[in-house]
Amino acid sequence: MSERNPHITQLADHLFRREAGKMVAVLTRLFGTENLQMAEDVVQDTLLLAFNSWPDKGIPSNPTAWLYKVAKNKAIDKLRHNRHSLNTDPDDFSETHDQALPDITGMWKQELLEDDMLRMMFACCHPKIPKENQITLILKTLCGFSTIEIAKAFLIPEDTVSKRLYRTKEFFRSEKIKLGIPSVNELKKRTDVVLNAIYLLFNEGYNSTQSEYLIRKDLMDEAMLLCQLLIQNKNTQQPETYALMALMCFHASRSESRLSTEGEIILLSRQDRTRWDGRLITQGNHLMNQAAFGDTVSPYHLEAAIAFEHCTANSFDTTNWKRILGYYDWLCRIAPSPFTAINRAVALMQVDGPQAALTALQDIPGTEKFYLYHAILGEIYIRLHDFASARISLEGAISLTRAAAEKKILQEKLAAVLN
Repeated sequence: MSERNPHITQLADHLFRREAGKMVAVLTRLFGTENLQMAEDVVQDTLLLAFNSWPDKGIPSNPTAWLYKVAKNKAIDKLRHNRHSLNTDPDDFSETHDQALPDITGMWKQELLEDDMLRMMFACCHPKIPKENQITLILKTLCGFSTIEIAKAFLIPEDTVSKRLYRTKEFFRSEKIKLGIPSVNELKKRTDVVLNAIYLLFNEGYNSTQSEYLIRKDLMDEAMLLCQLLIQNKNTQQPETYALMALMCFHASRSESRLSTEGEIILLSRQDRTRWDGRLITQGNHLMNQAAFGDTVSPYHLEAAIAFEHCTANSFDTTNWKRILGYYDWLCRIAPSPFTAINRAVALMQVDGPQAALTALQDIPGTEKFYLYHAILGEIYIRLHDFASARISLEGAISLTRAAAEKKILQEKLAAVLN
């Protein structure tokens, strides 16, 4: 066997990331959701053939078209050998192979592939599938993540990932869910589920629970690509969709300035704002304008508005903290959560001082398990010059976070308190 060419391996891996979801989606429509594993096997076999043949024969002039052609031919073989057991749509597969081929070929047009990905998203986020399984399935089927990568992303055993995937595929096998855009009556509710999965996926990338990496740009990129599919389809162009995309653009714009070259956290107050991505901020602002149609104000709208204030302020000190506090007050009313209340306390500290923030934090139930609660509490006590309480809070925060970068900045703050 010839030695692997790193360039070819990297290209194949990049293409797999980019195209795997499209291929799985179109093949799942062809085979039926109950045969999702068969669709994934065809895609995996296609990639394997690329790995094995490209080093010797060279990279095709159009690698994407090559992958589609191989996957299509393998799909035809599957249809030929399993035509009586597969629950295929009559519109996709006719009585003879010759009649079926043009239909299958037509399914691989780019605009149809993206439509199939959208349908697959709704299938992955079926309301009967648990939320953790929804995100796992999206990463596996639409983003090309391996079970090992998913396990690392969410700090869970690989066996747990495999079980989640197995249970979801068993659900598809038993329910035979048909791919499609939900009916008008169900569309809003089902889209909300999809948006929540995308939101959670992006958050895991933006502030990863991994011990090694605080920022997972691959997860952020995948979340934004999936949301873009929703924006491109007139059925899912809801205000919340635009608001979520705006929120992700604002957050992603600051990615390059959040960590030093050594991987250390740079606090918002110390970030080099000239390194923020102005293109993404402009795009986010445009999306916010699009999100303003209708009378809906969702949590995504308010979080995006908060992120906008941070991204457009000339400095930390000139940030409009009063406006941000108002948004947090609104957010706490329509979508209360301990995390939102903790962040509100941060804004309150900038507006009314540390004592007001301390009072607000102490009124939040169920916060003891959040490292951020103890970290913010530590900062408040430092500002109040209560260093004994600050030490206890910072030690609590250190014990609750797995991220090495977060531990380091907390330990530095603790060392300063002890000195």
